[in-house]
Amino acid sequence: MGRLLTIIAFSLGLAAAAHAAPGQNPYTHFFNDSFGNFQEELELARDEGKKGIMLFFEMDECPFCHWMKQNVLNQPEVQAWFREHFLLFPVDVEGDVEVTTFDGETMPMKDFAFKVNRVRATPVFAFYDLDGHQIHRYTGKTSGIDEFMLMGKYISEGAYKEMRFTNYKRQNR
Repeated sequence: MGRLLTIIAFSLGLAAAAHAAPGQNPYTHFFNDSFGNFQEELELARDEGKKGIMLFFEMDECPFCHWMKQNVLNQPEVQAWFREHFLLFPVDVEGDVEVTTFDGETMPMKDFAFKVNRVRATPVFAFYDLDGHQIHRYTGKTSGIDEFMLMGKYISEGAYKEMRFTNYKRQNR
């Protein structure tokens, strides 16, 4: 029995690693590299023709953050589609790393999360337009890949301007 469990665990590890480059976490490819200056990231998003920026507010102890990383953000089709349409950055809600906000103010990540974005639970997916205005916010894990992809399309198609995400989901079942 112990041998069977070892084989299953090994197989699951190989399946997860198949989505990642050697030495890379499987969801790392989802996020863009950043020096934490969101004003500069807005400029880059405009230059690259993106629809906006998505921030993933997370914390290490959050089981739902881990679930999203292990079940949704590590999927190649999700990574490819979101990277085509958005710049994507994680924000540690307990982090002391300095960031420059969309308004040019410098502060630790935890203050940016709590004071500026009022993040009280994780994960939070916050989408910003190319002017740095928050246009959509989703708190919690999605039901899976399909709902997460639908949320991305909701933003990229501009449907957020006309209806709530719950209505958009109903229309697109």
